[in-house]
Amino acid sequence: MLRLFASKPMLWTLLALPAAWLCLRWAQGEWAEDLVAPSGEWSAGLLIFVLALSPLATLLPRWTPVRWLVARRRAFGVASFGYALLHLLFYAASMGTLAAVVDEALLAGIWPGWAALIVMVPLALTSNDAAMRRMKAAWKRLQRLAYPAAVLTLLHWMLVHNSRAEALLWFAPLALLQLLRIG
Repeated sequence: MLRLFASKPMLWTLLALPAAWLCLRWAQGEWAEDLVAPSGEWSAGLLIFVLALSPLATLLPRWTPVRWLVARRRAFGVASFGYALLHLLFYAASMGTLAAVVDEALLAGIWPGWAALIVMVPLALTSNDAAMRRMKAAWKRLQRLAYPAAVLTLLHWMLVHNSRAEALLWFAPLALLQLLRIG
């Protein structure tokens, strides 16, 4: 039974369940506008989780659950990108037209979201074994772009929701772990 939960198909199924639930809600007539925030929270939450794994591994190097998660962090990162795409889909659907999306693209709260998504594209595209082998040390340097993506995500969240407190609350554990790692 434990092996079933450790399998890649099960991990991907678990990561996809919230997306399936959001899409089902949309298919049942819920407004796309109501699904923008939850899809963004899943994307940001998974990105925070991925970035928290390295400091956790440094602080708790022998703890088996952390090692297990670190070994699968690429899946969580790709899932974060998938939820960012779902967030974009719901946002575009709520806007109604491509022109409306383009008109808002340079607004203070929107452009950081676009920038975060753009930064995440090469990360997602290279999150596979073949890219790791081809890129060697450059792969790790590229993957460090996840940190600027997180900062852009935080900025997007704070400006769109006019709520620094909520966004900072989500990102606080990551900041604390990074500080503990450095200190």
